[in-house]
Order: sequence, then C-alpha cells, then structure tokens
Amino acid sequence: MYNDEFMRRAIRLSLYNIQKGGGPFGAVIVKDGKVISSGTNLVTLVNDPTAHAEIDAIRKAAKNLRMFDLNGCEIYTSCEPCPMCLSAIYWARIDRVYYGTSKKDAARIGFIDDFIYHELDKPISKRKLKITQHLRDEALMSFETWDLKKDKVSY
Repeated sequence: MYNDEFMRRAIRLSLYNIQKGGGPFGAVIVKDGKVISSGTNLVTLVNDPTAHAEIDAIRKAAKNLRMFDLNGCEIYTSCEPCPMCLSAIYWARIDRVYYGTSKKDAARIGFIDDFIYHELDKPISKRKLKITQHLRDEALMSFETWDLKKDKVSY
C-alpha cells in the first residue's frame, strides 16, 4: 500500500545524492511496511553506467533478504524507471512501482530514455546498435547443460 513517507524518503535521497556528486535519483524498497534497502544514482561516482538508484536498491535488498526474488516488495523511486531499471524490477519480481517525476520530466533536464523504448520496438536489423548472432550451435551447449541439470535453481 502506498505511503507518502517512503516516497519522500526516495526524493530526499535524490536531493542528497546531488550534493554527493551523483545524479538526481533515489529509490527505496519496502516489504511489509518496512524499508529493506535504499539506493541512489552512482553512475558518475563509481563509473558504472548500470549504477542507477533502482539497481542499487535492488542489489542491496537482495543481499539484505538473502534472496534474488523480491516478491512481496514495493519500490518507491524519485523518477519513473528507465528501461534498464524497469527490466531489473521485473526480473526481481517486485510487486509494485511508485514514482515521482516522469520520464518526460527527466528528458527536460537531459535524461532521455525514450530512444531506448523506440529502439526496442524496431527489428534488430533496424536498430542503431549493430547486433548479430554468431556460433549459436556452440552457445546452445550451455542451455542444453542447464536444461539437463537436476539441482538447478530456477529464476
């Protein structure tokens, strides 16, 4: 259930992060009404393009809960998640997303993620990033090995 205090916490983190030299983004993960983790955008601070606030919070939540499945959790984020973060939220199986500013608000200050959404709608051959498949038969060996593994942990 939505709670203003968790959203305000994500917003405060985004403001604090600017003072530290990071991007204007903060996120908080909550389970059963308790904060499990929080994260900020660390991209420029740690030179990691994947170090977005939501990713940071997801990594910490998974570590704190000692599980990769964050079912039952909600994420409060100061801005609508970018495509990478949204994908990570789906992969983590987080139940619900609450956000403050929109992707259009972010675009107005230079954070333009729309091009990724548009790229994903295109056939691979029409995308800006050149993507080609090679050695599929050899690569399938790992999938076949995984498929036959009796003690695998599915995710």
